[in-house]
Amino acid sequence: MRHGKKINHLGRKTAHRKSMLANMACSLIEHKRINTTTAKAKALKQFVEPLITKSKNDTTQNRRIVFSRLRQKEAVAELFRDVSAKIADRPGGYTRVIRLGNRLGDNADMAMIELVDYNETYNSGKKKKSSTRRRKKSTAPKVEDVQIESSEAVVSEDNNPIVESTKSVEASIETTNETEEVAENSETPTENVDAKPQEDDSPAEKPESSEEK
Repeated sequence: MRHGKKINHLGRKTAHRKSMLANMACSLIEHKRINTTTAKAKALKQFVEPLITKSKNDTTQNRRIVFSRLRQKEAVAELFRDVSAKIADRPGGYTRVIRLGNRLGDNADMAMIELVDYNETYNSGKKKKSSTRRRKKSTAPKVEDVQIESSEAVVSEDNNPIVESTKSVEASIETTNETEEVAENSETPTENVDAKPQEDDSPAEKPESSEEK
């Protein structure tokens, strides 16, 4: 029965297994993909992915923890310098296991393990998916928009009396102009009426003078 068997021992002692996984992890970081048996690839996936997550936060403590597992300075330097920048936006799942069939000779199940972000031919046709942790946009208007609309309404209300006052002033000016024109027109006929009798009186006076003569 398989009770409590969480780790595949791979037919090796603890020290041998740790050294083998460390060497395989260094080769994976250096070459970005390696071929091995399926059992070793799955064990390597569980071994190397926590170390890649540690490399996202470049601190002295994380470098010491990763170095205690990998045991190679060059691999640790490349992991924190190059690989961490490449997988910075990926939240886990840094490696991919692809089965290659059985090996000639012992008929072992073979597989290729690679870093996902370094396979340009496989990722070229795919578009990056947008993150699904977005909150729904609220349909309620923002406080700033309400304040802006209220301020515009106040400004328009303040401007209306000014426009009405200007219109009333223009109307009063027009009425005064009309009254002045009517007054001028009414004065001109009176002058003509007064002038006509004076012209009529002068010929009437001439016959009287002739009769007196």
